[in-house]
Amino acid sequence: MTADPAQKDLSKTAYDHLWMHFTRMSSYENSPVPTIVKGQGTYVWDDKGKKYLDGLAGLFVVQAGHGREELAEAAAKQAKELAFFPVWSYAHPKAIELAERLANYAPGDLNKVFFSTGGGEAVETAWKLAKQYFKLVGKPTKYKVISRAVAYHGTPQGALSITGLPGLKAPFEPLVPGTHKAPNTNIYRAPAFLERDGVIDPEAYGRWCADEIEQAILFEGADTVAAVFVEPVQNAGGCFPPPPGYFQRLREICDRHDVLLVSDEVICAFGRLGTMFGADKFGYQPDMITCAKGMTSGYSPIGATIISDRLAEPFYKGDNTFLHGYTFGGHPVSSAVALANLDIFEREGLNQHVLDNEANFLGTLDKLRDLPIVGDVRGNGFFYGIELVKDKVTKESFNDDEVERVLYGFLSKALFDNGLYCRADDRGDPVIQLAPPLISDQSTFDEIEQILRVSLTDAWAKI
Repeated sequence: MTADPAQKDLSKTAYDHLWMHFTRMSSYENSPVPTIVKGQGTYVWDDKGKKYLDGLAGLFVVQAGHGREELAEAAAKQAKELAFFPVWSYAHPKAIELAERLANYAPGDLNKVFFSTGGGEAVETAWKLAKQYFKLVGKPTKYKVISRAVAYHGTPQGALSITGLPGLKAPFEPLVPGTHKAPNTNIYRAPAFLERDGVIDPEAYGRWCADEIEQAILFEGADTVAAVFVEPVQNAGGCFPPPPGYFQRLREICDRHDVLLVSDEVICAFGRLGTMFGADKFGYQPDMITCAKGMTSGYSPIGATIISDRLAEPFYKGDNTFLHGYTFGGHPVSSAVALANLDIFEREGLNQHVLDNEANFLGTLDKLRDLPIVGDVRGNGFFYGIELVKDKVTKESFNDDEVERVLYGFLSKALFDNGLYCRADDRGDPVIQLAPPLISDQSTFDEIEQILRVSLTDAWAKI
């Protein structure tokens, strides 16, 4: 007999049965598991009734905010009408409508939409499609991928191979062969040899970063490289925006070597940067876009790979078939929720709201630069990273013991205890990441800054 959930110790049950993702489970052997039971607007509440500001939009997901009844109603309405049918050789109205809408939003000739259930699957789809595309057009040796150091692209075996975080990959090796890394765009950590009179020129730095990708292509042999995977603003490492001209030069490089440019927008799409797609924000044309998270504001899972007509063309001929798919890809309920969510975007002008307020958000976070632990504040739109350092002058970072003691042992818990849900991360250098719901305003920014100030001041005292 199953016990009444209201009478259960949820924390103990969670520890006994719920294997949480990316979680050091031993941490909760003798400590309560934080259990979130309610959300409204930019806030969530735990099972003890405590309120927290959601400074990460769940996981870069809840763009329209928590508690949107119309999204729940859209899901219920669709489930009553058609709860499930696959898009394996069949279609249903909501998937058709959503595919058309995404194609209309996407730049250039990105008109074909392949649905999945999340971002990692979308990345996996893009790599598999790139491999098969080149086989179909008579270039079967082109299968490799270039991505960037520290970048995170997902957990499926292919997406994990593209990921540039050795610590995440090591437990699962050997992975899919053919992935190679180039420098990312963290200008705060730019190589010293690029300095001129102690200053890094952003445009020159952008050219160098893009040219390093070209060098990786040439080193591997352009006839073996299928695609370059990059995020508009790189997430892992702490929100690296592109330097001026970076994507334009990268587009030229990809064209020169017949390499596909894949814009991984699992985080950056759907308003995170103030545009439907990050490629729009930075003015470049990808061959594919991978997206997920914000498409439904997290009210139902969905992902998509948006593909150019040029890449799709050989698959639309004769008996050629893309032998790939997911049971729940293009799910009717998720598609209906995505459409309702995009209606909110248009009706409430969420993208413009981000564009109107991004400078205020950055300016508020910049106030934290007076703290000795804050080395850099960077990002774009409603997507920022704060890099933590031990010495602001030399940019010296923390050693492994200090990261364990200060970042994980103190700061992560202190932020949450002080009422802010965000991410303290050491994938790369130690950072705090912030990506609140797109409905956030100056009061949200001020609250984030105040909690960070208290928590970071206390963390500095622990060093």
